[in-house]
Amino acid sequence: MANNIKELRKAQRAQGPATVMAIGTANPDNIVDQSTYADYYFRITNSEHKPELKKKFQRICDRSGIKKRHIFVTEEILKQRPSMCGYMTQSFDHRQDIVVEEVPKLAKIAAERALKEWGRPKSELTHLVFCSTSGIDMPGADVQLIKLLDLPLNINRVMLYCQACHMGASMMRIVKDLAENNKGARVLMVSSEITAHSFRGPSETNVPDLGGQATFADGAAALVVGADPIEGLEKPIFEVYYGAQTTMPDTPRAVGGHFEQVGLTFHTLPNLPQLVANNIGNCLMTAFKPTGITDWNKVFWVLHPGNSAIMDAVQVKLGLQPEKIRTSRKIFSEYGNMFSATVLFVMDQVRKESAAEGFSTTGHGHEWGVMFGFGPGLSIETVVLRSVSLN
Repeated sequence: MANNIKELRKAQRAQGPATVMAIGTANPDNIVDQSTYADYYFRITNSEHKPELKKKFQRICDRSGIKKRHIFVTEEILKQRPSMCGYMTQSFDHRQDIVVEEVPKLAKIAAERALKEWGRPKSELTHLVFCSTSGIDMPGADVQLIKLLDLPLNINRVMLYCQACHMGASMMRIVKDLAENNKGARVLMVSSEITAHSFRGPSETNVPDLGGQATFADGAAALVVGADPIEGLEKPIFEVYYGAQTTMPDTPRAVGGHFEQVGLTFHTLPNLPQLVANNIGNCLMTAFKPTGITDWNKVFWVLHPGNSAIMDAVQVKLGLQPEKIRTSRKIFSEYGNMFSATVLFVMDQVRKESAAEGFSTTGHGHEWGVMFGFGPGLSIETVVLRSVSLN
């Protein structure tokens, strides 16, 4: 009997590692230019009577390292919902109405692009893992996406809300377990972020909030993940070999948020970049111990670009060559911080650059790579990736 159970359990599991087989991304059509955003922001929030604060915000925008961002909330939308423009004005319902409807819509676009690249029938999807920082609702955005995509009604769903920036990497850890422990599983993994809950006018007493107003943006990413790709029908992009979450002790206020009647408010500590940099080394040593790699310049990097200060601190602390996080800086420059979706944009860009620059594999010429996400907790997500042939 015991042998039969062992054989049954073995038969239920895949043979190979979880593998990313397709990636799709999407953004709202509305684009804001970072160089002129201060003028727009202070005008639309009726804050022109605060010229010194505007100058400070302009400096934040100029130093952000961002050129443009995609933001769903337009001037027309804000004029229809003026309570969203106040700093602490009760406006939760207006914000919620936007994100509940728009989060699954943006997810649909990214998912359709991933499914097109995958090239297999939607009926073969077995799991849906969906995350979003905003739009908590019952039923959730996962159910709305099933309707929008006409997915199988017996698909196994996991809906994750309000986890912010580290959730893109967290989902990689979750879908790895699903794909490897359910033979034949094909997981649609989706992140969709609409930041309407956190947009608000400037405050002279909460200047750190201006950093978020100059950084956060909207985007969605979708991946198809499974194990044992079908030769000739499914093309692997990255294999997933390790995933782990580490919560830093005594750091619950390092970064976090709180939903209130005024929307989603955030808090961060000034030393957040150094906190991340000081703890990332131990995560790397643990993750790469089986490979024997200790030179972090000999792996490709898929780093969540929370802000320029975090990227700078990590680069200095680990002695990374500038090109190691070039892709993260590029995505941050073109899109800003899209919470959980950002690191998945970086992953997509790494494989695109690898092909365009003539590398033979998807990982900038390296076999092994690392994905990092940072978020509330303070939590650090570490994922070890293996690149595959581009031929």
